Amino acid sequence: MQIFPKSLNFLPLVTALGVAVGGGIATFVVVYYFSPRFLYVGYEPEQPVAYSHRLHAGQLGIDCRYCHANVERSFEAMVPPTQTCMGCHAVVRTDSARLAPVRESWESGMPVSWIRVHNVPDHVFFDHSVHLSAGVGCVTCHGRVDRMEVVSIAEPLSMGWCLDCHRDPEPHLRPVSRVTDMTWTREQATDAERAEMAALLARATPPENCSGCHR
Repeated sequence: MQIFPKSLNFLPLVTALGVAVGGGIATFVVVYYFSPRFLYVGYEPEQPVAYSHRLHAGQLGIDCRYCHANVERSFEAMVPPTQTCMGCHAVVRTDSARLAPVRESWESGMPVSWIRVHNVPDHVFFDHSVHLSAGVGCVTCHGRVDRMEVVSIAEPLSMGWCLDCHRDPEPHLRPVSRVTDMTWTREQATDAERAEMAALLARATPPENCSGCHR
């Protein structure tokens, strides 16, 4: 006497197919939607001071290196100290309520508690000075900061994204004198600039091995 119907013979097969299909869908969702492009891009923390890059870098045309002074010499771009802000605001908008935290920092000697926006993991080594000297512009990684009222993450800064650039750096290279120029495009390059970019490309040896970025 048969207790279970014959249709149950297909149960292991149906279960296996369900696990395979469900696992595949779950894997796709995790890999695709839990990637830095979805989790990090657009991150825009509220800063203790409502500093407008659109105004300072865009409308006023202040060069990135005025505030991020070490970017050409150090692996880190450096968050500007209060002294840099007060270089202008000791005489400009001295009574602005938005700048009260800056004035308090100046008087107390305690730094403004800026929130870092672009922050690679501790196991990743990234050197700003190397990239700038190689002709990689700020806009490549940070986007059009000169158009941002509040700075946000424009690119995923993931390992795959970095390797794509290392494998084909040419589209991202520009004359060293143009690395902080947010409005410059390769189509605007002069003959001398094209020659410089060709020389930079010939010297470029971006690492693709693990030890290049993980030390």
